[in-house]
Amino acid sequence: MRTRHFLCVGSPSRVGDKPEGGDAHRMKDTMRFTSTPTVDLTYEDVFFLPSRSSVRSRFDVDLSSDDGTGTTTPLIASNMTAVTGRRMAETMARRGGLAILPQDLSRERLVQVITSVKNRDPLIETALTLTPRHTAGQARALLMKRAHGVAVVVDEENKPLGTVTEKEIQGTDAFTAIGGLYATDFPRVTYQEAHGDPAGLYTQLHETPHHVAVVTHEDGTLAGVITETGVVRSTIYTPALDAKGQLRIGVAIGINGDVAGKARAFIEAGADVIVMDTAHGHQERMIDAVRKAREVIGPKFEGADGVKLVAGNVVTREGVRDLVEAGADIVKVGVGPGAMCTTRMMTGVGRPQFTAVVECADEARKLGARVWADGGVRHPRDAALALAAGASNVMIGSMFAGTNESPGEMFVDEQGRRYKESFGMASKRAVTNRTSAEQAFIRARKQLFDEGISSSRMYLRGSGSVEDLLDAFTAGIRSSCTYASAASLTEFRERAVIGLQNPSGYQEGRPLHQSWA
Repeated sequence: MRTRHFLCVGSPSRVGDKPEGGDAHRMKDTMRFTSTPTVDLTYEDVFFLPSRSSVRSRFDVDLSSDDGTGTTTPLIASNMTAVTGRRMAETMARRGGLAILPQDLSRERLVQVITSVKNRDPLIETALTLTPRHTAGQARALLMKRAHGVAVVVDEENKPLGTVTEKEIQGTDAFTAIGGLYATDFPRVTYQEAHGDPAGLYTQLHETPHHVAVVTHEDGTLAGVITETGVVRSTIYTPALDAKGQLRIGVAIGINGDVAGKARAFIEAGADVIVMDTAHGHQERMIDAVRKAREVIGPKFEGADGVKLVAGNVVTREGVRDLVEAGADIVKVGVGPGAMCTTRMMTGVGRPQFTAVVECADEARKLGARVWADGGVRHPRDAALALAAGASNVMIGSMFAGTNESPGEMFVDEQGRRYKESFGMASKRAVTNRTSAEQAFIRARKQLFDEGISSSRMYLRGSGSVEDLLDAFTAGIRSSCTYASAASLTEFRERAVIGLQNPSGYQEGRPLHQSWA
């Protein structure tokens, strides 16, 4: 078994391969430990030490990644069926992140979603639309999908006739047509006004009943909606855009079937990132699939030029090396840390995520590649630690499943709390969906060997929007950077100082929601 070495360079120490002499330990882009770890570590096992900082404000921190994906917010919505669809993809890109469409959808459907997202506006939110013939029941179900709770009623030419909120349909029979219910005194702004002065637009929207306005083109057709919170966010986040000014999007491909054909179809549709995805990424079939996808994509490019190829998941240097040599630009790191994953309990296979990211990121950078940290994130601190450990982006799954933007159906529990269901991509539920076109006997064989949770309630927080979570995560990551005197993620990796803690140390940092008595 290969021995892994942890550097001890006085105090604090750096992590990496054992130096061969001289200044070999002075590795760039490497955070430091206060003491030498002797075991593999999870996010809960470590913490940041603050340093003397010259960064005045969290808004002075640049969160852009350096992996060529074009993200300005280092967060990725996971390629899980319960997490990512069209709505999630456009919202993530609008706020600088990225979403990866799951491989379980048909090739035709994925092409449609990619095309749809590419045609969305980087600023203006896509509106929920109804016609006068729709019913109050249909409107009520639709309104739950947006935090602002407003739908726009349009005519046959897609021109706004009015708006519907819960107020207009309250107490109305579910089968009543909304043609006589919608409000006609709705606020509206032109497309040019929506892209104008943010402060003035915010004031205008703040004075409206729902703090939202309908946006129209010059010809009077619907362009979308804009909210006062959306205006504020547009001054904080920078959208992830391609060279044409379109929202960026990624799509996952399995290692079986027509890998080259799928990759070609998705690239032609406009996909910016292709993710070769399987639970055990360090296997011959994955390496072969990466090579096929690389042939379709073409040579590697530095920066944000060209389509980026991601492959995973792995947790070792050897896994990173083999996937990068096969053609991957980015390697996905994580086996077993996800909330819906039972791999470690079923098989004993995996690795504590913080150490996995540290080691894999170090190896990737030696090869001119990058890694994404996939799984194990429960709090903003975890994402910050993953970035300090060397990840260029952090992938989040089940937490994003419990949002308005995820594709799942909305449910309400006995206490009136809203939730959506999440499930693992190797669970019986996912396997059943994935093999629906196969023979019954073949499906039955595969379903006997599922891993992962098939149904878990993910309760919505706050307004229920994924944007609320993005606000919380970016606020935490920016603050972590200021504590390390880092104005960028590159500086964060170089300057972060990591300490080790026992479970009581982690527990000490958790807030109390009631008194000690």
